[in-house]
Amino acid sequence: MSKKYHLKENGLKITTPRLKILNIFETSLVKHLSADDIHKRILEEKLDISLATIYRVLSDLEEVGILVKQHFEGGKAVFELNNHEHHDHIICINCGIVEEFFDERIESLQEKVAMERGFSIKYHTLHLYVECERTNCPHKKRESSLPQNRAQTLT
Repeated sequence: MSKKYHLKENGLKITTPRLKILNIFETSLVKHLSADDIHKRILEEKLDISLATIYRVLSDLEEVGILVKQHFEGGKAVFELNNHEHHDHIICINCGIVEEFFDERIESLQEKVAMERGFSIKYHTLHLYVECERTNCPHKKRESSLPQNRAQTLT
């Protein structure tokens, strides 16, 4: 994706903060970033872009459709590049990991439910809040952390 092309195409001036923030989104392994996440990366690179500027740039990029804003558990806004492909999200309530997915079975079922009730879906989002079953999840709840008498009743 050409960052300059998308900015000009959407009526935005090409500025250093906009280019840098877009570069962070394009190169990040984490696809859902908050303003604070971006600010930390800016500071790590010793760049002089204020948090207020970051919020302004994120708002501008969302307004023209380059970024999409999500509000996951906890209410903190996170942004992702708009790839113009529908997807849903699985969010671990313990470790905060967010995974994107698309499942045609879920999409078909949602369409069916809407039609049965006399509606037509125009757009939707689905966020599944889960508890991580990964063995390497640092926030996973462990039975051993339960009080001894409570742990015994589980066996």
